[in-house]
Amino acid sequence: MRSKGTIILVVLVVLLGFVGCGATSSYNRLVESDEQVKRAWSDLQAQYQRRADLIPNLVETVQGAADFEKETLQSVTEARAKATSVQVSAEDLDDPQKIQQFQQAQSALGKSLGRLLAVSENYPKLQATQSFSDLQAQLEGTENRITVARRDYNNAVRQYNTKVRSFPTVVFASMMGFSPKTAFEAETGADQAPDVSFD
Repeated sequence: MRSKGTIILVVLVVLLGFVGCGATSSYNRLVESDEQVKRAWSDLQAQYQRRADLIPNLVETVQGAADFEKETLQSVTEARAKATSVQVSAEDLDDPQKIQQFQQAQSALGKSLGRLLAVSENYPKLQATQSFSDLQAQLEGTENRITVARRDYNNAVRQYNTKVRSFPTVVFASMMGFSPKTAFEAETGADQAPDVSFD
């Protein structure tokens, strides 16, 4: 009789050990994945900050061109101010509204920069300056870095969300405070090709 009780106790201890090891392993994988998301977010923010830091130099260079459209420069300056005022911390990555606000502010800045560069083509004197060409090249490179950083962030979010939602981790994830993160989404209308006119 005692041996039967001992066997049941040993089996229970072994089962609890497996469950504990599984929970510990799941927790550690979630922590690692969460840290990858935070690192990817930091990298993305660094690229957006790089772009924001280039804008004052670009605006100053463009202002040097005689009678350049003041409205265009003002919209770039205002968009930069708004984009840098929207802050999203790593703790906010599970809030879709905050991510959307950040994304909209950055998108507005990108569009105003695009308008500035398009309008600048009408100013041959500006196009001929080396500093404008250098800044334009740096902005293009930064936009490419932003694209790569967004892709890396979305990949880290996808991996993390897969872990959070996979069985048996899903059982432990919510109890341990891990919730799905929000990825960057394409802008509205990004699926439609722009109209091109040579009139």
